[in-house]
Amino acid sequence: MILLTGGTGTAGSEISKALARMEVHHRSLVRDRAKAAASAGEYVELVEADLSRPETLAAALDGVEKALLLTAASPEAPQQERDFIRQAKRAGVRYVVKFSAYGASLNAPHFFGRQHGQGERELEDSGLAFTMLRPNGFFQNFLGSAASIQSRSAFHAPAGGMKYSAVDVRDIAAVAAHVLTEPGHQWQRYTITGPEALSHTEIAERFSQVLGRTIRYLDVPEDAAQDWLLAAGMPAWTAEKLVDLYRYYRSGAAAEVTNHVERVGRKAPIAFQQFVRDRAAAFAGPGA
Repeated sequence: MILLTGGTGTAGSEISKALARMEVHHRSLVRDRAKAAASAGEYVELVEADLSRPETLAAALDGVEKALLLTAASPEAPQQERDFIRQAKRAGVRYVVKFSAYGASLNAPHFFGRQHGQGERELEDSGLAFTMLRPNGFFQNFLGSAASIQSRSAFHAPAGGMKYSAVDVRDIAAVAAHVLTEPGHQWQRYTITGPEALSHTEIAERFSQVLGRTIRYLDVPEDAAQDWLLAAGMPAWTAEKLVDLYRYYRSGAAAEVTNHVERVGRKAPIAFQQFVRDRAAAFAGPGA
């Protein structure tokens, strides 16, 4: 049995769909089965547990051979990962795939990289077989700017002129599904990127091409970006760490392009234009 944590989130739900398309039965850990009922299906079994309460994990891990460890960005994530890995080993899980982050290491220059570096080290030291998935930023994160693109034909970020190789979560899911179901991926660390490194100005140009109107990228200072995130309802901790991530992006360190989507996920990587076409209704607005 395969267990997914985070199986109802942005990336986790796509991984669950990818496994279902492969007709692979799997278990998805949820905190509230009733709220997550829509995520159930022919190949998906929902099980209630809470990563913040390790005593609830035993039932979820019963009979599990492989697990995907995907935690939400939060101050509690390292402890949640530590507890899960220890409970998984105790339950007899043989293989854990960690959903990590681009550039993860204990000495990474950005907070999320260091935080995931802690989780990777915990898994490496556990004695369990593992694979690390290290995706770059998601195309889907631009859905957070959909309202601005609809109403103002613009989006903003403290990105400067940097380029980064963002990736569609569907491509990450393809890699994860093969890693979870095939031999030969143990002890590997896969950096997962899109097909090209783009600046936000180039991303605006691709929005414009697909949507048929001019979309502008507005570069903003870090403090203005953080104020906007807070005003939009983002928790202060998350807003601060997201601005820190953009600081890392501006260093130019996230522009590497890899072939892991093609080689491991066995598909051509999705281009940014295709992502916009697929979600055009969100960016163009009602009636467009």
